[in-house]
Amino acid sequence: MNYRHAFHAGNHADVLKHLVLYALLEALRVKPAPFAFVDTHAGSGLYALTGAEAERTGEWREGIGRLLHTDPGAQGELVTLPPLLRRWLDAVLALPGNAHGLKCYPGSPLLAAGLLRESDSAQLCELQAEEAARLHALFRDEPRVHVHRRDGYEALKALLPPKEKRGLVLIDPPYEAQEDEYRRIEQALASALVRWPGGIYAVWYPIKQRSQVQPFLRWARDTNAKRVLRAELLVRPADSPLRLNGSGVLVFNPPWRLDDTLREPLRALARRLAPTAPAPGWTLDWLATEAAD
Repeated sequence: MNYRHAFHAGNHADVLKHLVLYALLEALRVKPAPFAFVDTHAGSGLYALTGAEAERTGEWREGIGRLLHTDPGAQGELVTLPPLLRRWLDAVLALPGNAHGLKCYPGSPLLAAGLLRESDSAQLCELQAEEAARLHALFRDEPRVHVHRRDGYEALKALLPPKEKRGLVLIDPPYEAQEDEYRRIEQALASALVRWPGGIYAVWYPIKQRSQVQPFLRWARDTNAKRVLRAELLVRPADSPLRLNGSGVLVFNPPWRLDDTLREPLRALARRLAPTAPAPGWTLDWLATEAAD
């Protein structure tokens, strides 16, 4: 793979994905029983927003950068945000590298590690050698976090079900070949849902043209998961195959009232991250549900 997430860290797609991830992890922490977090495409875990890659694209400025506001009367003060969005943003800003302003951005592994309790664990899969080495270094002294240099889809066969019996799998591939990637996700999820039917599965997907994602959404609707929640954010109309116009996260077996938890934060993101007003929009709906919501 040629994909390097350092070029895209902190963009609007990361903001959506990590907001949903944060909500899911907070929900898992409500119960005292331990949980497992499994990341199939973990990346390197931490990205420098002042590095050459991030500076080259500047995508973070149109993502997390739009959530920061400088008030002349209170320098550095954050704008008013829904509580979940504010908690996630505070977690990003609390990183040691951000002591003097937003300089770095956490990937999903580092964000998740910050919410693990002593009894919880994380299994991080990354196939690229350089990224996996950085991930190993980042968590060298963290016994709860285990890094695997291997294909994340294949790893699910060995990692599920986890010994904790409850938890979350995040599937966040680069989609370099979109049709092939969707088929791999479908195969991996179909198997995982049989092996661990009670697990929570979150799948991030890009939106360039709406037609590209529709077959996957239809597949998700027809899985044996009893409940499937869709959260999408568009920062521009979904009609250009050359641009990332938005993204979405499907949550299979979501925790109770996740839709209520995400509604106001999604509305706030749509207002703040769209480059022009009115925002092209956001979607939060059920593709499958046992009962009317």
